[in-house]
Parts: sequence; C-alpha cells; structure tokens
Amino acid sequence: MTNEATGGADGAAVLDPIEIRVLAVLAEKEALTPDNYPMSLNAIVNGCNQLSSRDPVMQLTDEVVQDTLQRLIERKLVNGISQAGARVTKYEHRMRIKWTLEQDKVAVLAVLMLRGLQTAGEIRTRTGRLHEFKSVAEVETALQFLIDKYPPLVARLERAPGTKEPRYGHLLGGEITIVAGSEQVNSAAAGMTQGGRIGQLEQEVAALRGELEDLKAQFEAFRQQFQ
Repeated sequence: MTNEATGGADGAAVLDPIEIRVLAVLAEKEALTPDNYPMSLNAIVNGCNQLSSRDPVMQLTDEVVQDTLQRLIERKLVNGISQAGARVTKYEHRMRIKWTLEQDKVAVLAVLMLRGLQTAGEIRTRTGRLHEFKSVAEVETALQFLIDKYPPLVARLERAPGTKEPRYGHLLGGEITIVAGSEQVNSAAAGMTQGGRIGQLEQEVAALRGELEDLKAQFEAFRQQFQ
C-alpha cells in the first residue's frame, strides 16, 4: 500500500537529502546555539553527523558539506559570511527570507527535515528548544500555514491503519511516498538511492572484469608452460 503527497518548495529547487540536512542543521543551531551562529564548516559537519535527534544518521565529509553549502548558496537558501580578519567563512540559512517564515514555522520545518515524518504531538515535543508551542493546536496551526503556502512546504498524510493521529512531512525533497508504513521516501532521496545502487553495481562489474582478465593471464601463462 502506498500513501503519496506531492509538492515542493520550488519546482526548480527540489533538495537532495544532504542539502536538506545541512539546511536543517543551520536552522536548528541558530536557535540552540545563537552565540556560535552563523556556523563554521566544521560546526555544520558535526551537526550533520550528530547521532541524536537525526533520522537518518549520516556520516558526511567536509568536502561533501562544502559542496552542498555552495549549491545552497546558489539557490539563495544559505548565505556565506566572510568577516574582515576572520580565518574561516561562516554560514547562515535564509529560509526565513526565502519562504517568508516566522520562527514557529522554521522550527516545525527544521524538525521535520531532521527527523522525518511526525505527528503534531511529536513535533511539539521535539521543537521545545527551537520554539515553545503552548499546545498541539498551535503546532497544527503552524503546520497548516506551511501546507497552505504555494507551493506547499509540508504535507499532511492520511492516518496509517491502527494509528490515531496523522503524520506530517516536509516537501522540500519532492513527493512523499509511504510504502507499507515505512519511513519517508521522496523523489530526490529515491534518485540518490537508485544512483548509489547503480554506482555500486558498476564497481562490482568492473571488479569482476578485472578478476576475469587476471584469470585469463594466469591461464595463458600456465598454457605456455606446455608448449
């Protein structure tokens, strides 16, 4: 069984999972550690690879995050700041400006980006340090605002069998598809997964070809011993 919701923040700016993670970390740390914001590359990498409050857990390198930041800058979702006398560039997100969002909406979106599909109650619990919602109803109001934007930033999914509350997911990575109650899969993530599998198969084929060439050479050397 599948449950789908379509949309996206911008048809030309569907984000891949790493871009989503980097952007969400910037939004999260802006609220959690304002004294260390804007953030250095090293701090962003640490935030992306954090083991807690992350689904999925990632292991990103400095090079991957640097390339991702550059793409986000080109899309005007991140701003790089080079201060006079500073040794490193620091970065800040521009979601608030890009999509005209107040902090409560940024908090909801960031938690969805960092932790996948969630109910309004789960979002309220997990946004505590980013923005204090007094009730689940306040969370639902913020979610509805994000749903009603054009294009929408969030989708409300139908209740899964055996559950009491609907879940919500962001649409920054494109269409959301739920298969048999599994976690969120969007078009960008699916494309990356498919690309990764193809790349792995290509590597395996190349390795097998190399082994075959080695066997041919060994057989030829063995054959020549009897000529």
